[in-house]
Amino acid sequence: MILPNGKLDSELLRQIVFDKIKYRSDDVRVRPGIGEDCALIDFGDYDCVMSTDPISSTVSDIGRLAIHITCNDIASNGVQPLGIMLACMLPEGTTDEEVEEIMNQAASTAAEVGVEIIGGHTEITPSVKQPLIVSTAIGKTPAGTSQSGNDMLPGDFIMMTKAVGLEGTGIIACDHEEEIRGARDEDGGRIISDEEIAKAKSFLDLVSVVPEGVAAGKVGTHGMHDITEGGILGAVWEMCQISGTGAEVWEDAIPMHPETEKICGMFGVDPLRLISSGSMIIIVPKEKRQEMEDAMKDAGVDASIIGIITEQSEGICMAKHTRTCGREGMGRIRVKIDPPYADEIYKTYKYTDRG
Repeated sequence: MILPNGKLDSELLRQIVFDKIKYRSDDVRVRPGIGEDCALIDFGDYDCVMSTDPISSTVSDIGRLAIHITCNDIASNGVQPLGIMLACMLPEGTTDEEVEEIMNQAASTAAEVGVEIIGGHTEITPSVKQPLIVSTAIGKTPAGTSQSGNDMLPGDFIMMTKAVGLEGTGIIACDHEEEIRGARDEDGGRIISDEEIAKAKSFLDLVSVVPEGVAAGKVGTHGMHDITEGGILGAVWEMCQISGTGAEVWEDAIPMHPETEKICGMFGVDPLRLISSGSMIIIVPKEKRQEMEDAMKDAGVDASIIGIITEQSEGICMAKHTRTCGREGMGRIRVKIDPPYADEIYKTYKYTDRG
């Protein structure tokens, strides 16, 4: 079977990856699983938190995003990352200036996040057609204090920071700027202005969730998840797999920038399934809602309540408003949220010469 671009679907990942792992160490507290982005290792008085991820869907900001993607995973445990390693695989024809630019991006971003680049690997190889970076981030936390989605309970609120599609919108705006700038409506006018393109590209400045992750960890959560491949709907589905719960997401409560809506419309992309680094799901115990909202405000982070955790028997659903039977007024339907599949950003590859 030839597999599509993007992450393996959850069931296939379980069957041909997770189920093949045989050895188990007594020092490992949290192991690979659907929705688990970090491993947790027993270091006595402290737990070591580790995560690894690739950046392969962009070229222009790969050094910057390689830092954010795994530091965000560490922050989803309520932990400040302290070190990161980068394995850079670069295509034939790469220049020293291009390598320097990648490193400049990575170094400046690491300084902003407060994480040290502690090692890695860099090579030119015919095995890749465009730059590929695999980053591994490390954090530490007092034993037993890491946030876990295993604690999710019916009645908990689903909080989302910032807005959907930040990373995906920024990547598309950078990698397809010419197509976006040239797009016209039926009357020949531009669909997206220069100002909107610039704003969309600036979303890549917002992809860190370390501030909200650390702030939420101090309040105490029932789990967090940075919203990466598969978007907001994929992230909610994955978290429910950890806890064995259901969820109801309120579509009209999900924040979205107009630039994201326009760009996604141009490329036939579903923004709710678009890679969204920069946004965090925080599962908030109902008694801590006000405290968490205050913590986000103090951290300077916009946050919205977009749903609620339910019993597993109620399923994982999105509540949508729709016109009822042709009459005036709006009705409400619950639509099942399917498991995550290949991220919507891969739909934009047909506009480039990439695989």
